[in-house]
Amino acid sequence: MNLEQIYKDCGAYLQGHFLLSSGKHSEFYLQSAKVLESPKLAGKLCDELAKIITNYNIEFDSICSPALGGILAGYELARACNKRFIFTERVDGIMTLRRGFEIQKDEKFIVCEDIITTGGSALESAKIIEKLGGKVVAFAALANRGFCSVKNLNNPRLDTAKLPENLPLFTLGNFDFEIYEANICPLCKNGSQAIKPGSRGN
Repeated sequence: MNLEQIYKDCGAYLQGHFLLSSGKHSEFYLQSAKVLESPKLAGKLCDELAKIITNYNIEFDSICSPALGGILAGYELARACNKRFIFTERVDGIMTLRRGFEIQKDEKFIVCEDIITTGGSALESAKIIEKLGGKVVAFAALANRGFCSVKNLNNPRLDTAKLPENLPLFTLGNFDFEIYEANICPLCKNGSQAIKPGSRGN
């Protein structure tokens, strides 16, 4: 599966000058919402992701995603795996479990995102699950931005990765884009202004 080509075909592989949720800047941005707006394609991608997870014999009961970006990917992965799906969301900036969702003691979860960058949002969801008595056994996403090590791709882990090293991450592909601190961004020095295309802050 050529994930990069799929993103390009969907108009989801953006080039320009982007402000990321982390505050850093990049010349490239993956807008997964453009990929997931097609239910047929979303199902195909998550069916493939489910096969990867199955090949590693990961035992789990449910899938949880951080809102908003992870909801469609997580829901489709839950469908493909025939598992329960819930999501966490931010309330006044704090990740929270709401809407009557409950977590059973020792219930095993995979935390699923659309894109994993450093893994900060996924880790926030994982902490909520474990605080409420559940157990996170793995992480998953359509794509990895090159920070975290992916179990099925064996790419190196960067120091800025936030996901725990003892739990596997599964994705369909890895995108290794250059990311800059705002104060040393060469795109800014060339006179362009960063835009924020993501779900947070629009």
